Amino acid sequence: MKFFKAIRLNILTSRIRLIMTGCRNNRSLAIAGVLVSRILISVCLVSGLLQSNRVLANDIPQSCQRSFNYSIYLSGLHTGEMSRTENWQGKSAVIISKSEASILGIGTQYQQRTELSWSNNSNEWLTDSFHQQVTGFRSRDMQATFYNNGLESRVDIDGDIENYTSSQIPLRDVDTLAIQIRENLLGGRRQFALIRQASDAIEPYQFYVKDKLITTIGSWGEIQLIPVEQTGAEEVTYYFAPSMNYQLVKAHYHGMILQGVIELDRYVSSCDTMSES
Repeated sequence: MKFFKAIRLNILTSRIRLIMTGCRNNRSLAIAGVLVSRILISVCLVSGLLQSNRVLANDIPQSCQRSFNYSIYLSGLHTGEMSRTENWQGKSAVIISKSEASILGIGTQYQQRTELSWSNNSNEWLTDSFHQQVTGFRSRDMQATFYNNGLESRVDIDGDIENYTSSQIPLRDVDTLAIQIRENLLGGRRQFALIRQASDAIEPYQFYVKDKLITTIGSWGEIQLIPVEQTGAEEVTYYFAPSMNYQLVKAHYHGMILQGVIELDRYVSSCDTMSES
């Protein structure tokens, strides 16, 4: 994503220097690249929530599709776009995400294909498998398969294989984790715990539903939102709009150096009666 147009280069460079002190040497650029890729992967967790509009298991038609387009911002600068497509067949889905972000010429591209399904045994969404490819800084090709109702996983990263286990809470990829967050929110839960399968570890998160607020969001104007705060390996605040069937319209990644934000630009669905664009 090229957002450094010549006429604005000096202004943008000054702003970025305030955000990322010391990005004049290779080590600092490497650190910045890691941050960009880390935020982008976290943004993909956030964006997964965009697709679970009233995604309770019994609400999904036999066959339907959702598509999303949204913008990525790092510390106030528009740095990328993301698109994703969700193909539902009853209580299972294939989700394909593609995104790209860059800052100071450091680019990271992300794409993932996820297969997930509803478990009648535990009444929750579980990841069956996913394939994630990241290029740029922290490049990798990651494939994971889940077993034993999500309590075990086998992760292959560029040929290196690791196995992970969880005693009680299922391991999930970013897309399934996001859909389960929405399931819990629509189920009226105010606090809950979930675990994400990361590339080299498992990451536990706590989620807290906060009181409603009114604010103005880009394409949607003044709107009432419900914040949901995530704590753990990554700190993120999600903002859901009850007037849009609890659609997520904004999320904020709280980083030490860079602040990541996504905003929903366009949403089209044949899975429900609402279609916003």
